[in-house]
Amino acid sequence: MEIGIFVPKTHLSSLLDRVAKGEVITITKHGIPAAILMPPQGAQRKLSHAEVVEGMQALRRRVKARKSGLREMIQAGRRF
Repeated sequence: MEIGIFVPKTHLSSLLDRVAKGEVITITKHGIPAAILMPPQGAQRKLSHAEVVEGMQALRRRVKARKSGLREMIQAGRRF
């Protein structure tokens, strides 16, 4: 996407949100590219709500609940 140089002055926050989702934005000055907004290399994208929920459910399936009660857990925490 290409935008003029005056758009980022008022819409930088929304442009950065779009870049965080993976979009590359070219800023032009008099029709000539002046800068490029793009996600940093190696940066992780923001997870969607569904991906977060799926990850939590997968973790819950892997982790087995202990039979100990709250009092035992408190005592175990105090040992450290």
